[in-house]
Amino acid sequence: MERRIRGRERQEIADELSRRVDGEVRFDPYSRLLYSTDASIYQMEPVGVVIPRNAADVQAVVEFGAREGIPVLPRSGGTSLAGQTVNHAIVLDFSKYLNNVLEVNAEEQWARVQPGIILEQLTRQVSAHGLQYAPDPTTANRACVGGGIGNNTCGAHSVIYGKTLDHIQELDVILSDGSTAHLGELTPAELESRLSATGLEGEIYRGVLRIAREQKDEIDRTYAKIQRRVSGYNLDEFILDDGHGHPVNLARMVVGSEGTLCVVTEAKVNLVPRPTMTSLSILHFRTIFDASEATTRVLTHDPSSIELIDKMVLDRGREALGSSRNLSFIEGDPGAMLVVEFYGESEDELTARMNALKADIGLAYACVNILDRAGQAAVWNVRKGGLGLLMSTRGDAKPIPFVEDPAVDPSVMGEFVRRFDEIVTEHGTTAGYYGHASVGCLHIRPLISLKDEEGINKMVSIGDAVSDLIKEFGGSMSGEHGDGIVRGVWTRKMFGDQIYNAFRELKQTWDPQGIMNPGKIIDTPPMTENLRYGMTYQAADLPTSLDFSADFGYAGAVEMCNGMGACRKLDGSMCPSFMATRDEEHSTRGRANLLRAALSGRMPDDAEGSITDRRLHQALDLCLECKACKAECESGVDMAKLKYEFLDHYHREHGVPLRSRLFANINALNRLGSRYAPISNWLAGTGLGKSLASTFLGIAPQRQQPVFASQSLPQWFAQRTRNGHGAKYGAVALYNDTFMNYNYPEIGIAAVEVLEAAGYSVELVDGGCCGRPMISKGLLNEARERANANIDTLYAYAERGIPIVGCEPSCLLTLRDEYPEFVADDRAKTVAENSFLIDEFLAQARSAGKLDLQFSDVSRNVMFHGHCHQKAITGADDSMFLLNLPPGYQAELINAGCCGMAGSFGFEKEHYDISMQIGGLSLFPAIKAKPDWEVAVMGVSCRQQVEHGAGRHARHLIEVLRDAVVMPAD
Repeated sequence: MERRIRGRERQEIADELSRRVDGEVRFDPYSRLLYSTDASIYQMEPVGVVIPRNAADVQAVVEFGAREGIPVLPRSGGTSLAGQTVNHAIVLDFSKYLNNVLEVNAEEQWARVQPGIILEQLTRQVSAHGLQYAPDPTTANRACVGGGIGNNTCGAHSVIYGKTLDHIQELDVILSDGSTAHLGELTPAELESRLSATGLEGEIYRGVLRIAREQKDEIDRTYAKIQRRVSGYNLDEFILDDGHGHPVNLARMVVGSEGTLCVVTEAKVNLVPRPTMTSLSILHFRTIFDASEATTRVLTHDPSSIELIDKMVLDRGREALGSSRNLSFIEGDPGAMLVVEFYGESEDELTARMNALKADIGLAYACVNILDRAGQAAVWNVRKGGLGLLMSTRGDAKPIPFVEDPAVDPSVMGEFVRRFDEIVTEHGTTAGYYGHASVGCLHIRPLISLKDEEGINKMVSIGDAVSDLIKEFGGSMSGEHGDGIVRGVWTRKMFGDQIYNAFRELKQTWDPQGIMNPGKIIDTPPMTENLRYGMTYQAADLPTSLDFSADFGYAGAVEMCNGMGACRKLDGSMCPSFMATRDEEHSTRGRANLLRAALSGRMPDDAEGSITDRRLHQALDLCLECKACKAECESGVDMAKLKYEFLDHYHREHGVPLRSRLFANINALNRLGSRYAPISNWLAGTGLGKSLASTFLGIAPQRQQPVFASQSLPQWFAQRTRNGHGAKYGAVALYNDTFMNYNYPEIGIAAVEVLEAAGYSVELVDGGCCGRPMISKGLLNEARERANANIDTLYAYAERGIPIVGCEPSCLLTLRDEYPEFVADDRAKTVAENSFLIDEFLAQARSAGKLDLQFSDVSRNVMFHGHCHQKAITGADDSMFLLNLPPGYQAELINAGCCGMAGSFGFEKEHYDISMQIGGLSLFPAIKAKPDWEVAVMGVSCRQQVEHGAGRHARHLIEVLRDAVVMPAD
């Protein structure tokens, strides 16, 4: 019977482990909640969490678990789809500290790594040697090597590289009694020594070989004869089927065992050469069935990968903010497509192979060939986003993972898909299809609601029918994502009683006390227990100031997070606080988990649990409101918007802090500072001024306050000598934001001059603060007042078709992103549709032939850093297009995420260190690496952070562009 641990006993366990380990011990209710879910449909509260710093910490936890009979669960990225990484156990999270590449041998093509290293990070670190780590699942940017070992991860290129099983040479492990073992290929003498050894390791060697020998015939009869069986235990790897045997390597049994046998602390993995060149052929089909049927023919062309994407994924991609920018490769409205990749040594070779394929595939109505890297990356981004895109479906019925991983021989895949689809249709639902067609492994997700009895029964019924179908086709219930709970319930059916009992005996041999992640692969709980939602789930209907109707309310927006963990990646912009801390709590997923628990009353018994809980506020505090998740989370989780609404409710109960009130009204403060400049500048820069700001307002004393301009932009605009060039292309309304007005009027001056030189007349719109600072601080009623006031002003321009152009992304994009949320009328929509960032406006004008800019031959190297809101909503392509217009300019986009400033965030004393840490991840080093290059930015916050953290003067893109513009004579 499962042991339940609560209250004082839990605290005693935490106290003892704290004394024994160097890492972090987190047994508080919020940490337990954060680790109670993964990317599966399940939720199981752990006993507690330990974040080990070294292998000794891991050993101490396992020894303790063995002594006390408490289960232990190894976990890294928590991206498992079958429930492997949730349990009533002590969770060991390897991802924060044990994430290093320890050794690389380029000559012999192997690396020694810790289990918490992210797959893409490993490949990135060995790429200088022309090598890569072969297993490449779509979650490779956040999934870790340890999880890949536990799950026997494969990926898009398994048709040539195989599974993780084929790339593990050696493992260092902690056995279930706390003893250590090194697992690798053994010579006959070494094997004989292990077989005669006392202790658990000797028992394991004797037991594994005996069970494999006894079950040889049954293994041969019941194990699926396909490449992508990722189910059950790997007993088939230990059948000695030739006269001399072959080297025994118990590491091959650990692979795919889902943490149920031992804990891996170090791995020696194979590396493979990186391809010289690649190409993609995108085959378009009318139906998913045509695409499936064509796969066998495509395989005759020896591709390195064949990936399937169906219409549901493509449709969701068109609706997603980030993915919609990557769909230019689609012709027409395909029901499905095959993405076919070739490796080659030259463009000529790849072109010939693509043309041969195109001529051979009659079922495809179109074929798009792609050789350039950027074009290929766009396609891969859509394919890798398949899981998240499907889960962006709004409402209770979601394309859930339970039969999403079947594998059959590719030669029968066409008929298999037809039969599978019949099952789905018979159950009154639809499904999304994507996956690895090259090896017959498809991810098929029926739309089901798990919040009602009908949906839960439908899940069980479909699962039963699909398991029958897979057995009929000689396939495997899992071709990649493993058994866990959701497919572990079918293990006996798929392998038969004899092998199932052999699995039990194998588990007992490795883990006599049953403490290693119990209830996975075999002896699982029913698939309908421990559901994250389930029939008893109910979430509070939170009244909101912002519009959440598209998500069916605030709770629906929170529930858009399915746990896939894309926010745990270390590239791009999402999620800056996680990148800096590596804490689950400070990921978008972590925050969504806590919000969902608070709304549904599912907080642990020892937690406060309300939506205005102070501890919940602490978890949301490090959200920089960068909006990166809005674009980079394929499921469309918008944590910034969720935080705004949370803060609004929080302030109603706890009051608004003085500092938040002041920052929310930064327009009034800056107006006052500008009026009294330069005295205000002197005062703010003195030690006394900084000390007072630090003591009474919590402003970081390390920061230099922005300088107040003694002449505001409207004052300059009124006094200037107007350009007599004329307005060839009409008028533009330049939105005068707070910072351009009172701190950096030079930005506005450059904007006016460039717009007029381009053939436009400029009308300066000074409508006051946009309301962005109020939104960021959760003062939504005040923000709505500002929205209404600005719409009253701006609609007069928008209704006449006069473009509203802004230079500050956080301000201008508020008109587009938030105003329609506040003001439910057509005026707000009209203003939003007619509002443009200045780079966006100028780039579109150029494309329309309405940009008369002439450039000098001034030579300059420019590196550009985009604002987070800009990158999320409009992207940086227009900025790069403009910076490369002057013939003497060479511009490069800085490959960095958030700068870390985030408006007032970096000025707040308690956030200063993490603000600088975020900037130091990639932005500061990139800028410092090119000291002779000019730094261009779009956002004021980015400008301030670059100057403070990298010691470089940064200027707005329009200022840098203005330097190269030849101004027309009056």
